[in-house]
Amino acid sequence: MSNESLRGGGRPLIESIHAREIIDSRGNPTVAVSVATSFGAVEEAMVPSGASTGAHEAVELRDGDPQRYHGKGVRKAVAAVNEMLGPTLEGLDVTAQREIDEKLIELDGSANKANFGANALLGISLACARAAAVSLAVPLYRYLGGPSAATLPVPMMNVINGGKHADGALQFQECMIVPVGLPSIEEAVRAGAEIFHVLGKVLHERGYSTLVGDEGGYAPPFDNLAQALEVLVVAIERAGYRVGHDIGIALDAAATEFYDGGQYYPQKNGSAHTAAEMVDFYADLCAKFPILSIEDGLAEDDWAGWRLLTERLGGSVQLVGDDLFVTNTERLARGIREGVANAILIKVNQIGTLTETLDAVDLAHRAGYRCIISHRSGETGDTTIADLAVATGAGQIKTGSLSRSDRVEKYNRLLAIADQLGTVAKYPGTSAFRHVQREMTGV
Repeated sequence: MSNESLRGGGRPLIESIHAREIIDSRGNPTVAVSVATSFGAVEEAMVPSGASTGAHEAVELRDGDPQRYHGKGVRKAVAAVNEMLGPTLEGLDVTAQREIDEKLIELDGSANKANFGANALLGISLACARAAAVSLAVPLYRYLGGPSAATLPVPMMNVINGGKHADGALQFQECMIVPVGLPSIEEAVRAGAEIFHVLGKVLHERGYSTLVGDEGGYAPPFDNLAQALEVLVVAIERAGYRVGHDIGIALDAAATEFYDGGQYYPQKNGSAHTAAEMVDFYADLCAKFPILSIEDGLAEDDWAGWRLLTERLGGSVQLVGDDLFVTNTERLARGIREGVANAILIKVNQIGTLTETLDAVDLAHRAGYRCIISHRSGETGDTTIADLAVATGAGQIKTGSLSRSDRVEKYNRLLAIADQLGTVAKYPGTSAFRHVQREMTGV
């Protein structure tokens, strides 16, 4: 984000910032912010929203008025942008991202963005980055990542939805396919689409519903996780791909959602599990299925349980902290000190500004932790995270299934970036999972 290439030696200044209330993929309000610069650029960012949210996330400001959107309106956040935050930032250099974000944090004045809302701050932060890139006539991934940004991420595609993303279905939130053995992002997306369609046919043949959940994956009422994974393996093979070679499997347990009173309840109406029993449960699954990654396998504040999980599986499986780390450098630093997990999920709205997000990625990379750039269950057509994944060289992205335009837009953006990069585009495949020691032959 250098100013060296500014045209004519001038600086693109923020001329105006405007927010409005829009609708996300679940039909709930969210914030859109547009930024206009002195170079003639006008760019908009749309803020995502989560359903399964960690207790330590930055605050998403909602109106609480039951007469509008069942209390979920965001007029307060919009007003904060239009009446307070935006006018204060006018005249600043739009390329001074850290200065802008630090000013936003200072103006909010709270530890968790509670005063003006992370949705208000993030909308401005992302819109400024987008406007800066257009002002300098460079793609967003190039503006954020520099001239060497050329690594396309391996997608983790959520084709079976559960938990809070699909009411009444599986307890576990996501069963994902990971095309680690494909040569390019184009082939990875093709494989995901083909498997998704075959999976629908397999489910139909077995009498399951093929309705989809919040993130575009099917949401059948499986009795247990093994049942879901067995069907997924059938679909991968029937689509013509090799399980554990071309395609791996990843899980998002979202275990905080089934953690109560110090015990875990991974199966509806099932018995309670201790943290140690959950670790045994995951170890057994990994012995039966080619599971490369487990996200939020234990609850967000069960640090002792996470240490057990990491000691047992950290050498062979990517263990991802989402609710555990919430894109927060302080919580990530604790995880690094205590040897907990080996990867972090990166969600821009968990922390509230682009600079803080990039700081979390930097800390993770310096500590040898992998990063997965992620969407939220309540999404928009905004494709910023696709550019962010390439800019940071994260190597992995989570952006849902191969249906619903709010998910597919991100894949289409990655395909566009790959087309722009041409022969210099890189697709990391298995190397994106440095902590996975399981042998992946035939890749």
